[in-house]
Amino acid sequence: MHPDHHAPPHAPPPSPSRSSRRLRNTAVTLALGAAMFAAGAVMLAPDETTVSRPSGQGQPAGPSRGSVEALQARVARLPKDPGGWAALGMAYVQQARTTADPATYERAEKALRTSLTVQSEGNTDAETGMGALAAARHDFPTALRWARKATTSGPYSSSAYGVLADACTQLGRYDEADDAVQKMTDLRPDAASLARASYTFELKGDTDQARTLMRRSLAAAATPADIAFAHNVLASLDLQDANPRAALAETQTGLRAAPTDSALLETRARAHLALGDTTKAIADYRAAIAIAPLPHYLLGLGELEQSLGHRDRAEEQYALLRAQDRIRKAAGDPADTDAILFEADHGNPRRAVTMAEETLRTRPFLAVHDAYAWALHRAGRDAKALTQADEALALGTRSALFRYHRAAIHHALGDPGAARRDLTEALREPGFHPLHADAARALLQRIDTMP
Repeated sequence: MHPDHHAPPHAPPPSPSRSSRRLRNTAVTLALGAAMFAAGAVMLAPDETTVSRPSGQGQPAGPSRGSVEALQARVARLPKDPGGWAALGMAYVQQARTTADPATYERAEKALRTSLTVQSEGNTDAETGMGALAAARHDFPTALRWARKATTSGPYSSSAYGVLADACTQLGRYDEADDAVQKMTDLRPDAASLARASYTFELKGDTDQARTLMRRSLAAAATPADIAFAHNVLASLDLQDANPRAALAETQTGLRAAPTDSALLETRARAHLALGDTTKAIADYRAAIAIAPLPHYLLGLGELEQSLGHRDRAEEQYALLRAQDRIRKAAGDPADTDAILFEADHGNPRRAVTMAEETLRTRPFLAVHDAYAWALHRAGRDAKALTQADEALALGTRSALFRYHRAAIHHALGDPGAARRDLTEALREPGFHPLHADAARALLQRIDTMP
């Protein structure tokens, strides 16, 4: 899975941190039978003392009584119930994630602030919800403040520690994120904490341990949404390990539980692409976009159409991406990595550099370092780009795209040996990108034929 949605090759891998070692010990315990997220994704499990939270893509869920409609009826009946308002706010946050409707965030904030008005102190549910809302808006410094407040008022709330882990991860505070995941796991060893533990290992490039933990998250999954999320992560890990047939099987299984899950459809599109079936890949991309026109779906389809020579069809997707970016810019929000990469490859690289610099100030996450590196490279600033590309790979993350980006930078700086090492790693996943995979093969061939 892309570290966002995603050490130099000649250097030894970084030593595991204190908290990483603790997570490894926990994983060993899990392997003996004890019951023990995606970047920026909010995956919360309800604490026993809170209202069951509604289902959504990638979020463990409560029963149907936790639906938006049921919660709306509840707060209408009990307008002074802080827990009901907090649950409704969290339901809206999750709804916005699955529908890509930013207006829903406003409804979420209104509900959460109403909860805080009813109960201003010790309202852990609403504080956790405000942190999740800020994270969903990619305002991670604010998410961190709310998460710290929530873990103070509710030191036994696993959900609060989940939001804390998400915020720390996106702020590049990886050791603190590991500590928060460990605490979350200690409090409630469920699908949500297992998923986050899996992600900590994925970021470090340990896809085997990430897969083991996600399998256990799948076993603990209680709803179709939980199941779909786990299958999607497992399929993405299979793609990272260059096993698209296994990825296809995982997505097929997940889609039987949740046939309209857009994330599974997008991952199945990538599996079809890796297997060379561009017709099915396009169909799945279009189905995913019809459900939720998320930027990385639009970019994936656009670049696939471009790779097939369908320039007009590609431009249809690019036009939507540009429209989304205008809305983002008008709102004053930082750019996501997809917007930065799109601008670098299909727009103005210098503008992409500015976008990346603005985002990096409040989100020094490894995927942002990678996008910044690529924007700098495309703008001809390769010395600085290499520093950023190294930052992106400092944890040992297995990303073919990151490796390709750094390879192109090494080549531009006149270091074919380093470029070859990164290209070799990138091409372990031969269908990693509809445009850049072919470029990577061409660059490696050019290097190998150099005198």
